[in-house]
Amino acid sequence: MSIHAALNHVTHYRYDRPVQLGPQVIRLRPAPHCRSNIISYSLKVEPAHHFINWQQDPFANYLARLVFPEKTTEFKVTVDLVVEMSVYNPFDFFLEPQAENFPFRYTESQERELAPYLVTEKATPLLKAYLAKIDRSERRTIDFLVAINQQVQQDIQYLIRMEPGVQTPEETLKNASGSCRDSGWLLVQLLRHCGLAARFVSGYLIQLTPDVKSLDGPSGTTVDFTDLHAWCEVFLPGAGWIGLDATSGLLAGEGHIPLACTPQPSSAAPIEGAVDQAEVEFSHHMQVTRIYESPRVTQPYTDAQWAAVLALGEAVDRELMAGDVRLTMGGEPTYVATDDRDAAEWNTDALGPTKRGYATELVHRLRAEYGQGGFLHFGQGKWYPGEQLPRWALSICWRADGQPAWNNPALFADEREPSHYTSEDAERFTQRLAARLNLSPRYIEPGYEDVWYYLWRERRLPVNVDPFDSRLDDELERARLRRVFEQKLDAVVGYVLPLQVNPGPGAAGAPRLSGSVWSTGPWFFRDERMYLIPGDSPMGYRLPLDSLPWVSKADYPYLIEQDPTAPRDALPAAAMRQVRQAAGAPGDERSAVPYLSGAGPQGEAARVQQDGLGRFATPGNAREAGQPEPRGFVRPPGRFESAQGHTRTALCVEARDPRRANGPKAETVGRKSCLLYVFMPPLARLEDYLDLLAAVEGTAEELGVKIVLEGYPPPRDARLKLLQVTPDPGVIEVNIHPAHHWGELVAHTEFLYNAAFETRLSAEKFMTDGRHTGTGGGNHFVMGGATPADSPFLRKPELLASLILYWHNHPSLSYLFSGMFIGPTSQAPRVDEARNDQLYELEIALREIRRNREIHGQDMPPWLVDRTLRNILIDVTGNTHRSEFCIDKMYSPDSATGRLGLLELRAFEMPPHARMSIAQQLLLRALVARFWKAPYQAPATRWGTELHDRFLLPSFVKMDFNDVMTEMREAGYAFDTSWFAPHFEFRFPLVGEVQSRGIELTLRNALEPWHVMGEEGAPGGTVRYVDSSLERIEVRVTGLNESRYVVTVNGQALPLQPTGVAGEYVAGVRYKAWNPPSALHPTIGVHAPLTFDIVDTWMKRSLGGCQYHVAHPGGRNYLTFPVNAYEAESRRLARFFRMGHTPGTLEVPPATIHVPGSREFPFTLDLRRS
Repeated sequence: MSIHAALNHVTHYRYDRPVQLGPQVIRLRPAPHCRSNIISYSLKVEPAHHFINWQQDPFANYLARLVFPEKTTEFKVTVDLVVEMSVYNPFDFFLEPQAENFPFRYTESQERELAPYLVTEKATPLLKAYLAKIDRSERRTIDFLVAINQQVQQDIQYLIRMEPGVQTPEETLKNASGSCRDSGWLLVQLLRHCGLAARFVSGYLIQLTPDVKSLDGPSGTTVDFTDLHAWCEVFLPGAGWIGLDATSGLLAGEGHIPLACTPQPSSAAPIEGAVDQAEVEFSHHMQVTRIYESPRVTQPYTDAQWAAVLALGEAVDRELMAGDVRLTMGGEPTYVATDDRDAAEWNTDALGPTKRGYATELVHRLRAEYGQGGFLHFGQGKWYPGEQLPRWALSICWRADGQPAWNNPALFADEREPSHYTSEDAERFTQRLAARLNLSPRYIEPGYEDVWYYLWRERRLPVNVDPFDSRLDDELERARLRRVFEQKLDAVVGYVLPLQVNPGPGAAGAPRLSGSVWSTGPWFFRDERMYLIPGDSPMGYRLPLDSLPWVSKADYPYLIEQDPTAPRDALPAAAMRQVRQAAGAPGDERSAVPYLSGAGPQGEAARVQQDGLGRFATPGNAREAGQPEPRGFVRPPGRFESAQGHTRTALCVEARDPRRANGPKAETVGRKSCLLYVFMPPLARLEDYLDLLAAVEGTAEELGVKIVLEGYPPPRDARLKLLQVTPDPGVIEVNIHPAHHWGELVAHTEFLYNAAFETRLSAEKFMTDGRHTGTGGGNHFVMGGATPADSPFLRKPELLASLILYWHNHPSLSYLFSGMFIGPTSQAPRVDEARNDQLYELEIALREIRRNREIHGQDMPPWLVDRTLRNILIDVTGNTHRSEFCIDKMYSPDSATGRLGLLELRAFEMPPHARMSIAQQLLLRALVARFWKAPYQAPATRWGTELHDRFLLPSFVKMDFNDVMTEMREAGYAFDTSWFAPHFEFRFPLVGEVQSRGIELTLRNALEPWHVMGEEGAPGGTVRYVDSSLERIEVRVTGLNESRYVVTVNGQALPLQPTGVAGEYVAGVRYKAWNPPSALHPTIGVHAPLTFDIVDTWMKRSLGGCQYHVAHPGGRNYLTFPVNAYEAESRRLARFFRMGHTPGTLEVPPATIHVPGSREFPFTLDLRRS
């Protein structure tokens, strides 16, 4: 990112009579050591009739000496300059070993050279007292400088002082206030009294409005401004002169433009000279204007561009509605924490000590916006091989019809706020819930940790440790043993209410609503107690279900999910659910009035009645209300007797420390807490789940307790909206609920990004070398319909075929929005990146889709897409999920959740800005609208090795994407290519530019596939490393006469290929950037730095060039990631030099000029083959 800022500074003196101006000295030209690149500079002086001489004073400052031969009535000085505002890190410097710690002494030669900058003024009383307060103990030099700079900033109040001259340090300390020049001079004297050489600096200060407001403190100026400013510079051996701004307490950055640096302030006056005596009118004007802003992710669009994007989105929306497409769009954006970018949980680990806390805060922000009348469910998520515990999933669920599913959100506990519930609270809650469901509480079972297992585990411990500090290698096992023995082996973990729902209408006295009857019953075990399976999961996942009485397969009560394509009635109104809840209010446990729920099967034959004991009575043997129970009716089944009708699911209530969910490292950190967790049982129907939920809420309201819902989530149902936050390796993933129209999509995306930002979550990361990347978790887009029957991909399979084929023919769509990890072993490989014959097979599959459309017409079977493409859209291992176009949730036969009619586009990296994501979604919606009207019929292109040659270079990606934009405009969609310039800069960042003799070199980072290598043994199992040692860079050359000039890199001629523009050529350079322990070619060394030369083959010399370093050229091997985009940019800039060409005679072998890189990759020079 760079901004070109134009500074205009006018100083105007008007005299009441003609005066003679003496020689005037103007110090308004940027000093030679100015770190910001001055693109242009102009000094205009009036009266125009004058003589000017440019000089350098003894301190190397530029000054203009002007002589005016005639009298004048005005004296006007206008400075106009353009500066490149690229961020550099003011802390990026090297110190000599003897200067690393303060105090230190300069060498004798340095003291002689720095003598003017070591001269101190007499220590007056206040200055002497202030010096006594300064901590001069030994510490790092940079820490001392930061401390003293901030001390002056805090003690001296800044004020605008119009009086000429500079206050003495005594005056400044006495007033405890001063202008920037007063604070700067005070700091100069303080540093000199501390033995450090310091000088006074006069210059310009440019401050630009930041694109993103700060969460931690002041965000800086609200408008772009500039002013004359003053600060201090201190000389550090090894680093040179380092700027310290005592006004702000910060080090000088790219906005500090030094004009004059001198030992005394009097030598740094901007304008100095004599004039005849006269009355003078003085005016002063300063202005800064942005004249160029490179596309950047922090502010990707102007207001006009964004208005055009929104207008096109509305137009596409109208077309989708007119075509009855019924498209919905959701997504899976990912975020990382801004505060600890180096932690494993934000790089590689799925779980970590702080991740759930961030996710919880984000969930509460999202619930306030979307989940009105909804409920929070903190359940179990995915479980991958190698992970000891399943991941968690924090869900917000709410009814699509607007009716409340939960009335009082204050009843939800916040895991971040400590509470102190006990197992007695859990027991009381379970009993009241059973009474509210009109069930007998006698079958409530307490759960205990398995005492025999832990006694056995204790006996196996080494003799010299104890269970509270077992020193086991397994962290989870250590924490588990410590926790169990601290709470005692006979402590109750929680309580279980056996619970199941049985179909049937209401009984006598109940509201006449078709529904279901809740029932309970006894659980029989060989032991007197119910011992839980050892582990760390909630008790609901550790129930000893295999110890329940045996039941034959024919009698087993399998839970069958409802088909997502089956029609569904409207959900009962929330008020009606409350009426039914009242019918089951606490009362006589033998009441024959059952608890009803949902809309179940109809008919008198299904009518049953609960007798309060968990068995079911037919109308012929039903008991009257209040009739005594038959003794001995409830018994365990006999030997080899199938336990038909026994309840096998349960609701659990447990008081548990929420820190356990964050892993063993976090379990002992922070304040101890104990929340009440309610584990929901598995239910097949949404109606049943909502009614049980109402009972849980009523119980919590009655007892005045706060709870956390966990366990089984509600069944997937279009009548219930779902938003979920889950952990993934290195990120937090948000599964956003689908939007039905453009305005809703824009609002969802912008709110989510803003909510994440306020939660201190970021949509971007930075590599250690400063390169900008996404979060690493992707931003997958999910398209479909409100129901599977509405899905445009099931209703019109050729729409999916068109998208697949169009993506294949335009590789820019695969690579412009992708992450850095691409290729056949990536998370989202293209069809032609897998097997060699995959494209051939794809063409057959697409032909079959078209043939079946001709046969079936509008009655295409929904399974056709899945059966036809399931074995085509896969990666090299056959994984159906890892594909650019994932149809796992289209119409998979595996489960109900796989038959949702959804298409997931996985080749999208997380863009740092919400509007960049919205622009991508607009392109997808427009392509759906286009291909819905006219399916794409072009033949598939055989790219071959061109795919990983040409289309990994930004210039060719841009050309191909321009073709996409042209096609979209021709189809009637007013896309502007500039809308995707931020995406281009993000994926292919500029490395640097250099010009010589009218020839310009532009270097950009390109893409490089990182392949997975062979298996290797490692502690804990077998691993396959990714070879990340290779990188690729693009060189674009303009203004080249190819008959005379050639461009080389490290002495090798580049295989420059014409782009179709006169004098413009492009080539890629593939090089080994570093040497990891495991790489494809371990004997090939690192090729960095890369030296690029523009070689004149006639003169046999380099006309100029540049150098690109993979690592910091000063040897600073960064061990941490950049804290923000500013530090990342400074790391990138520090690795490129607009100098460093190859000296002396330079001969390029004729055989290497104009020769393709190789037969397979003609556009790329692979330095490994040099």
